[in-house]
Amino acid sequence: METNDYKVRLEIFEGPLDLLLYLIKKDELDIHSISIERITKQYLDYINTFKLLNIDLASEFIVMAANLMYLKSRTLLPKTEQPPEEDAEDDDPRWELIRQLIEYKKFKDAAGFLSLKEMEQEGHFAHQPEAAPLPTDEPPALAEANIFDLIRAFQNVLKRFEEAHDFGDIVDDRYTVSDKIDLLLENVEPGESRRFEELFQSATTKSEVIVTFLALLELMKLNQFVVMQNELLGDIVIERRTIKATNALEAVETGADLETE
Repeated sequence: METNDYKVRLEIFEGPLDLLLYLIKKDELDIHSISIERITKQYLDYINTFKLLNIDLASEFIVMAANLMYLKSRTLLPKTEQPPEEDAEDDDPRWELIRQLIEYKKFKDAAGFLSLKEMEQEGHFAHQPEAAPLPTDEPPALAEANIFDLIRAFQNVLKRFEEAHDFGDIVDDRYTVSDKIDLLLENVEPGESRRFEELFQSATTKSEVIVTFLALLELMKLNQFVVMQNELLGDIVIERRTIKATNALEAVETGADLETE
């Protein structure tokens, strides 16, 4: 099967602190009261999923995983057996990580605020146009989901698939990533939307689920598909962009981006 040799390289990854903030927000936790044991388990689940998909990870993800496991081991020790820390200001081994997360969140929020102001400024004109009528009874707008939302959705699909199929991990040689790219482009018309789970309904093996997801990641890189959701942890919707006539498979092989209209 092609997944063993297929290496995914994504430019849409953020850093390990982004993943930790995502996990904290997902569980609606206070940064100051995070559970190292719980967040370490969730973080390692994501790392294992990245490895399952053969996704290249920056070294800082692995460094953070090692740091979390160290902090977890420290929290399990009695205070009398804590290792000596020359520069420690308190007895809570989480505090340095919490400080990093708070500082990083401040910069991230500030960058988001400035980006929003820039977008608002772009909509200002010297001549004030007439007020447009306010929309009524419109469904909530969909926002673009990030890679962590997408990985979480994939984890849920894979878990449900494994629970529904108790015949073990059967190797499936019928599909390659290129095959699934062609199938997705054939089955989802430009401008059409699908629920994320629908992409895997016809899958018969675990490997086919993985190959389908890898194909989706490639099509996202090629600007063919966009992934959206209306709220945190909400249902994820896959929408195919309206594109000019270009062979997507050739673009995958050459690494070129497809032009959108």
